[in-house]
Amino acid sequence: MTLELDHVFILVEPEAPVADLLLAHGFKEGTGNRHPGQGTANRRFYFANGMLEFLWVHDAAEAMNGPGRELRFADRTQSSTASPFGVILLSPDANNLEMPFPGWTYQPDYFAPPTAFQVGANSSDLAQPLCFCAPFIKPRAARSKSADTNAQVMTQVRIHTPARDRSGVLKVVNQVDRLVVESGHEHLMEITLNGNELDYRVDFRPDLPLIIHGLS
Repeated sequence: MTLELDHVFILVEPEAPVADLLLAHGFKEGTGNRHPGQGTANRRFYFANGMLEFLWVHDAAEAMNGPGRELRFADRTQSSTASPFGVILLSPDANNLEMPFPGWTYQPDYFAPPTAFQVGANSSDLAQPLCFCAPFIKPRAARSKSADTNAQVMTQVRIHTPARDRSGVLKVVNQVDRLVVESGHEHLMEITLNGNELDYRVDFRPDLPLIIHGLS
């Protein structure tokens, strides 16, 4: 199955004050929303071919007891060794509902059945990034862009994790164009914009486990 990268997220503190760091660098922020039944909310930054989402738990009881409890968002935010990252993939073939990796189906309250996510089996390992496939999402090229979309192209997303890929999910994810998940000594996300043609980077650590290459 051919997969495409739709967007990535980083789990952060409530209300995502760290997202203001991107505003300070001139990025435009899109509209945020809440996820009923999942207990999470977000702030979003759209790019020409992707999106960076800052996700947080706004209702711990809902996160731990709702249909998304197996995602363990509350546990991830409370653990210093858990991966704060997630990747959301899509299939260009909307008719292909085959599970792309070992995993399970997540039916959130905010989507009417049978619209559901396919979740990688590595979700039980908090040290690994969460991996989703959303076969119901249209490719970004087929979607209209809003006025709050940043013009930059996300050339590559590279996620570092100290965890080992025991389920085979990350092996599948690593076949996706523009996305790399590799071994590292810390949880870190690197996003390259416009091929880093400006040869400049901003390291948001320690406030945020994120480096953006290609900022002016």
